[in-house]
Amino acid sequence: MQQQYNPLNRDLIVNINGRLLHRNEAGISPFDSAVQGGDAVWEGLRVYHGRIFRLKEHLDRLRSSALALAFSEIPDHAAITSEIRRTLAANQMRDGVHIRLTLTRGVKITSGMDPRLNRAGPTLIVLAEHKAPVYDTGGITLITSSVRRPPPDVMDPKVHHCNLIPSILAKIEANAAGADDALMLDLRGFVAETNATHVFLVQNGQVLTPHAVACPEGITRACVLGLCGEAGIPHREKDLSLTEVYRADEVFCTGTMGELAPVVRVDGRPIGGGTAGPITRRLTTLFRARTEVEGERVVD
Repeated sequence: MQQQYNPLNRDLIVNINGRLLHRNEAGISPFDSAVQGGDAVWEGLRVYHGRIFRLKEHLDRLRSSALALAFSEIPDHAAITSEIRRTLAANQMRDGVHIRLTLTRGVKITSGMDPRLNRAGPTLIVLAEHKAPVYDTGGITLITSSVRRPPPDVMDPKVHHCNLIPSILAKIEANAAGADDALMLDLRGFVAETNATHVFLVQNGQVLTPHAVACPEGITRACVLGLCGEAGIPHREKDLSLTEVYRADEVFCTGTMGELAPVVRVDGRPIGGGTAGPITRRLTTLFRARTEVEGERVVD
């Protein structure tokens, strides 16, 4: 597994609606919307040297998702940031930290899917862990999943929701095949993303990535595209087939939890030279340099 238990997280303090609780004491009501139907939105944040990279963009996406799901109440950015600061202070954290931020519709008066049953909410959960980027920098392997990513008329991926069953099913297939993650296609057969990350190809010096149609509007994805523009690296968004993946010079994945991760094998086929390629390495260096200087200060 790419992720392992970190003993530093044994006595984590978790923040649930402002209550600071030991991880073993933390509890969510069985009537909470997240438990009842995955009715919640989430963000992954990463802390570098006391700063959260692209915090505003993450909170903007959280709010956008909650608005799309018609949450009646949404905490403002300042309120959420304050709870993040309290959680990090309680855990004495400032670097090498990943935060899972979850906002649920809240607690229902009785079980059922009707949002009118929600009389208390929302529920804000701040879970901060000591967690370095999770992927092997030497490269990861992918298999193509049979589970497809839906188009916006089925479930718009611009809603960053907590119903992750399709991703979990794809991950189960990857586990069974001995791969690190699963490549997921859209209903037309073009590449969407993996079960956990966005996908980039490099072909003839050009960086390519799928349109954000069957994949979320990624924060790290947007950063990488911006870095390409600043560095003069040719890049574009386009429909990508599996054939283009198999013949690519380089493939890499992006995400907050894993940053940039080279892909060295897809469906048993080696990619390029079977190691991180030069453009992947260059963008990784540029990304890490950016995280060293950017971000909102949350820990003094």
